[in-house]
Amino acid sequence: MSTHVTIIGAGLGGLVLARVLHVRGIPVTVHEAEPSPSARTQGGMLDIHEHNGQPALAAAGLTEQFRALILEGREATRVLARDGTVLLDEPDEGTGGRPEVQRGELRRVLLDALPEGTVRWGHKVTGIRALGEGRHEVAFADGTTVVTDLLVGADGAWSRVRPLLSDAVPEYVGLSFVETYLFDAEVRHPGAAKAVGGGSLMALVPGKGIQAHRESGGTLHTYVALSKPREWFAEIDFDDPAAAGARIAQEFDGWAAELTALITDGETPPVLRPLNALPIGHRWDRVPGVTLLGDAAHLAPPNGEGANLAMADGAELGQALAARPDDVEAALRDYELALFARSADAATEAARDFALCFGEDTPHSLLALLTGQAPAPSPLGW
Repeated sequence: MSTHVTIIGAGLGGLVLARVLHVRGIPVTVHEAEPSPSARTQGGMLDIHEHNGQPALAAAGLTEQFRALILEGREATRVLARDGTVLLDEPDEGTGGRPEVQRGELRRVLLDALPEGTVRWGHKVTGIRALGEGRHEVAFADGTTVVTDLLVGADGAWSRVRPLLSDAVPEYVGLSFVETYLFDAEVRHPGAAKAVGGGSLMALVPGKGIQAHRESGGTLHTYVALSKPREWFAEIDFDDPAAAGARIAQEFDGWAAELTALITDGETPPVLRPLNALPIGHRWDRVPGVTLLGDAAHLAPPNGEGANLAMADGAELGQALAARPDDVEAALRDYELALFARSADAATEAARDFALCFGEDTPHSLLALLTGQAPAPSPLGW
């Protein structure tokens, strides 16, 4: 295959695609808006699934490196009631199929597996125009441009590539996360550390909850969930961390102190993470020379599948291109047909899981979901 592949976005999906192409001798360049690999934190823990994320890393030839990142014990799960009563406590016995790793460390493995210069940092896309016959010109904020025969949008929820294919725009699902961190928790926050346990914690009631995960080095990473309109969050001054944390904590008045400590004892400024989604079943007609992967193609409420699906997309697209080097359009058509079916199923499941977690029947529906007895969901409206 002589076509040079241009990827927009150096997230996990784009990097898996780049690595799969590289090991198969297909020229590839990744353009990333961030100025460097360390420009921002890369999120928290990821459970890498044996049916999609792990095969994707195997296709990239990185199984051994991935396994070296696994944090033992992090598949443990606890569900607590708002008063701190333990409703479910499942230890990590080492037999699960979803080992946990730090997202940033996994991204570093993928970056290190690519030749120097493959990723072009500080390349923020400002415009894309079609040149005909499947070729596109991409313009960047630094004034440079690139012309490519194959453009892949791996650039997330607000993709600059997606408008070439689809008019769909992510919509707010009615719920946001507020992110906080506690450090050296065993010593400095023992109550919260005990509540979280060795892996993940969920304390949910209809429309809100506190979720946390134990990361490496005694760090507790918390996502506080609130079903509120955008306007409600807009009234909170997140530039005043103390005031913002106190306002969020008010929504959990009367909850157990070891749970609310995950908010009130936060050691980093609380960060608002509004949740958005593309329509379930999002798809597009084949447009020569361009395609999408990951959240750019199928953004959905988070349920542990997003990163895994993005990596699976990247691996399958790379393998499709390698299998049909003389017919790129046929490879893209095959990839997209499989992508549409896979992502529609995943988005349906994500909406169901969110309804079970935050709908009117939780925490009972949450417990049923975790124990494989999930009932029909009570919809939240997305």
